[in-house]
Amino acid sequence: QAQLVESGGGSVQPGGSLRLSCVASGRTFSSYVMGWFRQVPGKEREFVAAIRRRGGNTAYADSVKGRFTVSLDIAKTTSHLQMNSLQSDDTAVYFCALSSNQVILSAMSLGRMYDYWGQGTQVTVSS
Repeated sequence: QAQLVESGGGSVQPGGSLRLSCVASGRTFSSYVMGWFRQVPGKEREFVAAIRRRGGNTAYADSVKGRFTVSLDIAKTTSHLQMNSLQSDDTAVYFCALSSNQVILSAMSLGRMYDYWGQGTQVTVSS
C-alpha cells in the first residue's frame, strides 16, 4: 500500500499563489503518474493536473493552463502543484492521487486510473 499526504493548502486573496505538495510513501514504483484533482461540496471531482514519471509528460485542465504548474521530485516521490493567479473559482479541496498503471497521456485526467488518494487539503481564494 502507498500513502499520500498533501500539504500547502490555505487561504489566499485573488491573484495570489500557493504551492501544494504531495508526498508518496509505503511503496516504490518504477513507473507512475501523480495527479491532482479538486472538489467543491456538491460538485463532482474535477481533474486539475498530472505528471508522468517516465518522460515527465504533463496534462492540465483548460481552466488552469498557464496558471498552474505540476512538477515531480522523483528522488522524493513528491509532486508539487504551483498555483499562481488564483481565482475564487479555484476554491476547493485539492487531492493528490497516484497511479501505478501504465496510463496514456489522454487518460491521465481520469480519476478511475488512480490507485491511491490523499486525504485532501483545503484551498480558499477570497478577498
